[in-house]
Amino acid sequence: METLRLTTAAALVRWLVAQRTTIDGADAPLFPGVFAIFGHGNVTSLGLALEENRDRLPTWRGQNEQGMALAGVAFTKAMRRRQVMVATSSVGPGALNMVTAAAVAMADRLPLLILSGDTFQSRIPDPVLQQVEHFGSPSTTVNDAFRAVVRFWDRITRPEQLVQSLPRALGVLLDPGECGPAFLGLPQDVQAEAFDFPEAFFAPTCHEIPRPRASRDELDRAAAFIRNSRAPLIVAGGGVHYSLAEGILADFAAEHAIPVVETMAGKSSLVADHPSYVGPIGVTGSDAANRLAADTDCVIAVGTRLQDFTTGSWTVFANPAMRMVGLNAARVDAQKHRALAVVGDARESLDDLSHQLEGWSAPPEWREQARREAADHRRLVAAATAAGPSPAPTYAQVIGAVHRAAQADDYVLTAAGGLPGEINVNWLSKGVATFDCEYGFSCMGYEIAGGWGAAMARRSGDVFVLVGDGSYLMMNSDLYSSVLSGHKMIVVVCDNGGYAVIDRLQVAQGGRSFNNLLEDSRVTELRRVDFAAHAAAMGCEAINVNGIADLDSALERARRSSGTTVICIRTDPHAWTEGGAFWEVGVPEVSERVEVMAARRELEAGKSRQRVGW
Repeated sequence: METLRLTTAAALVRWLVAQRTTIDGADAPLFPGVFAIFGHGNVTSLGLALEENRDRLPTWRGQNEQGMALAGVAFTKAMRRRQVMVATSSVGPGALNMVTAAAVAMADRLPLLILSGDTFQSRIPDPVLQQVEHFGSPSTTVNDAFRAVVRFWDRITRPEQLVQSLPRALGVLLDPGECGPAFLGLPQDVQAEAFDFPEAFFAPTCHEIPRPRASRDELDRAAAFIRNSRAPLIVAGGGVHYSLAEGILADFAAEHAIPVVETMAGKSSLVADHPSYVGPIGVTGSDAANRLAADTDCVIAVGTRLQDFTTGSWTVFANPAMRMVGLNAARVDAQKHRALAVVGDARESLDDLSHQLEGWSAPPEWREQARREAADHRRLVAAATAAGPSPAPTYAQVIGAVHRAAQADDYVLTAAGGLPGEINVNWLSKGVATFDCEYGFSCMGYEIAGGWGAAMARRSGDVFVLVGDGSYLMMNSDLYSSVLSGHKMIVVVCDNGGYAVIDRLQVAQGGRSFNNLLEDSRVTELRRVDFAAHAAAMGCEAINVNGIADLDSALERARRSSGTTVICIRTDPHAWTEGGAFWEVGVPEVSERVEVMAARRELEAGKSRQRVGW
């Protein structure tokens, strides 16, 4: 057997380079790049190996470990899980900075390979710089914190472990049902140790994403149930994108005349002018979609984990006769809430199910009801996004301006705060798979880092990033990353003076405005940030605008620019698009405030409508 004597770090990088995939019929690297911030735990061995392979495996310098890992998450989401980015940090604080990003990937079912430096296996130098000691558990390091937020976790304590560990990690990264982040801890001394690796281990290998087929029995049961339904409704989730099922979904819905509503992760599964599209469902959804959800007797849940924002904390499906068909690659999701489970790839399973339903379509009266609701949703969006004379525009009006500027191949991205609810309702998708709102983990700070990653992934169009002032202040340094790397973004900063949507929740549940808006926080002097000046200092083209007309002009200017542009606008902290569904939050059972007790009564009324144990 032919062998190559390599260090652990060199073998790891060589193996990464050897992994290939096929994208749109063309050969491509499965691991197209590495986001790295080097320190003493990863620079001398892993850093050396990356430098020696810099032309075959590009390394991108991050500004913050969390940001670079979030960029990796956004990259693979924009690529619809067809490629996987790598993120590496040193030991200690650098590693822990990536835990939040790992949780985002875990919640959103997205692949990310995390490589972190670790303490010495010999323990002779202990305690080393940045080591947290566990007196009763000397093998524990801060890297054990990743165990709760990754699908695969391993610490490489011998070089030869790579031969088994790397394929197992890859299996998780590519598995459509178990997909999530994988973590490898790399002790400093082990990274540098050499071993005679089998040469065959580094042979170029092309991987196909598995497409598991649903069983015939599951398809038969689901088809029979759908045929007997009066009011079927498709709920399209993120799995539609990850299985590249948008085309078959569009055909399936049209052929069988079934209305489609989307989750946050599933948004842009259909273009908004598709005859079956109604709108977004749930807490951040439209009244039109939620009215259909209240009437349906057959929910076909495709590629969704049925998060509480989708189900209105399990109140939106109000019909007692409703039963669910759960079509999902993950059995745990497919069988939630006593669904008729169809465990398989969304694209293949929808195609199989369509053949089972040949000649059948939803009743005409249900189709007409869906058309009326879709038209109502469009009227709501038109009214909410129309430009007005107010000096402090609403989020919806800002979204309307971005929508007017966007083309079908542009990509819009946001996360957390008030923007997800507003954009979910008010964005009418012009292109398929052109939307990313990180709401599985609802991670503030994802926006700008995610925009950088998405800009790397996209081969056409512009990437529009919408971010609030709160998230901007949390994490903004990847504006500089985008400038340095030449990955253009158009960033719109909506400054509403604090955490305005949480202030809304606080007041709506009977509380007083407290510690959310800047004006209600403990400050000695209220000063507003000049976000444009800050962005300009990082090399961006930066524009302050007043009102929607100025925003329209600035967006057109940004489209013409070759580099990242940051547009800053003051927005109304109290104006929100009405609608949505019940959402269960913790409201005190006793309080001296009458407003709190009124909110508690509303909570109990909402909970009385929840579906439990069916």
